Amino acid sequence: MNADVLQRAYDRIGDLTPMLTDCGALCGAACCAPDADGQGGVHLFPGEAQALRDCEWVASVLPGAFAPVMTCDGSCDRDRRPLGCRIFPLTPARGKNGKWTVRMDARARAMCPLTGSGISGLDPDFVRAVRDALRIVAEDPEGEAFLEKWRALEEEYRKPLW
Repeated sequence: MNADVLQRAYDRIGDLTPMLTDCGALCGAACCAPDADGQGGVHLFPGEAQALRDCEWVASVLPGAFAPVMTCDGSCDRDRRPLGCRIFPLTPARGKNGKWTVRMDARARAMCPLTGSGISGLDPDFVRAVRDALRIVAEDPEGEAFLEKWRALEEEYRKPLW
């Protein structure tokens, strides 16, 4: 994916976070650490794995279902964190009009106390910025394909187990 597209997406989100205060204080920054088995992590958007190679806080970058998955040591340079971290606990979704939008990430339910309030419990500026950032990513064909794969995986997480 074009590096300029990724930078524009980063810039659109800027310093915005899901809450006006540090949401990591609510959960002990659960989204910033792998689980007890060393699993978890964040899907890297196209081009991010290369950009994160020299970050000492990156614990691992492993193959994932459709993209590399990165785990960290729980402390990052916030200006260099991946887009998947910047958008959490939201995930790409298609609106009824076919445009990219956002919804709560089904995987976030296990670790993020913000999911209980739904999107309406998040800072509206953050939600708008994430939606806009995903639409920027979708301007690039590789970014569009990535979002579609992420959306399809998210749909699998939402299926009933039985």
